Amino acid sequence: MNSKGTSYLLWLSILLGIGGLHRFYNGKMITGLIWLLTGGVFGIGQIIDLFLIPDMVESHNLKKSSIYGVPYAPERPAIARSYDYPSSNPSLRLSLLKAAQRHGGKLTVTQAVSETGASFEDVEAALIGMAKIGRVDITNDSRTGAVTYVFQEL
Repeated sequence: MNSKGTSYLLWLSILLGIGGLHRFYNGKMITGLIWLLTGGVFGIGQIIDLFLIPDMVESHNLKKSSIYGVPYAPERPAIARSYDYPSSNPSLRLSLLKAAQRHGGKLTVTQAVSETGASFEDVEAALIGMAKIGRVDITNDSRTGAVTYVFQEL
C-alpha cells in the first residue's frame, strides 16, 4: 500500500525540476505525464497537489485493495469523528452491523441492500466510510470475486 509520506517526498522532486512523480506513484499516469512535461503545470498544479495527496493515496489504496483482495485499513485518527462517515445515518450503520453479524462478519453491498432496504449508493457510502476509519476491511470473496466488507470485531 502507498503511503502519504512517500507521496510527499516524491512531491519534493519538483525542487529538482521534476514534477509529477507523486502522481505516477499513486497510479495517475496521464496526469503524471502532464505534470512531468509541464513542471507540475507550471508549479500551480504541484502546489494544489499538496492538499490532494492524502485523498490520492487513499483512493489508490482502496482501488488496489478491491482489485487484489488485500484487506485495507487506512491510517485513522486517534479519535474517529462522526463527520468521517460519508453517510451520517447511524441507524443504517447499526443495520449494517447487525446484517454483518448474521453473515459471519462479512457483508457485500448486495447483501446489505437486501438486509437493510437502503439504496445501493447509501449502503456503499456507509461501508466505505466505515472502512476509512478502520471499522471494516475491504477484500474480495475468493470464490465469487465480489467486494466484501469484513467486520474484524465480529
